[in-house]
Amino acid sequence: QVQLVESGGGLVQAGGSLRLSCAGSGPTFSTYAMGWFRQAPGKEREIVAVISWGGRRTYYTDSVKGRFTISRDNDKSTVYLQMNSLKPEDTAVYYCAASTNYESRSHSDFASWGQGTQVTVSS
Repeated sequence: QVQLVESGGGLVQAGGSLRLSCAGSGPTFSTYAMGWFRQAPGKEREIVAVISWGGRRTYYTDSVKGRFTISRDNDKSTVYLQMNSLKPEDTAVYYCAASTNYESRSHSDFASWGQGTQVTVSS
């Protein structure tokens, strides 16, 4: 398994931007598909975006398409989530996670998780 640490969360006004980072440890980081999930209070954890191990394939949930971009730098063992045009409904704790399967979309398919970073979007 790979250890993950997220950073970059914070408070931002609606329409603003944030970039989340997730640093991984271990030599196997580049072999994992990486995902970003989020969980708002009282709601289930939901998938936001996934990127394949090489970065060529990406998936986005409908609500963030055109606003969020997932990317990775395997030399730095880091995955990013650039979030633009943020909305109050994007407020949640954001988690990065690693999976051996790019097609994974359920949180149960991801074996390694970070501790999460809070994103709050004010209206």
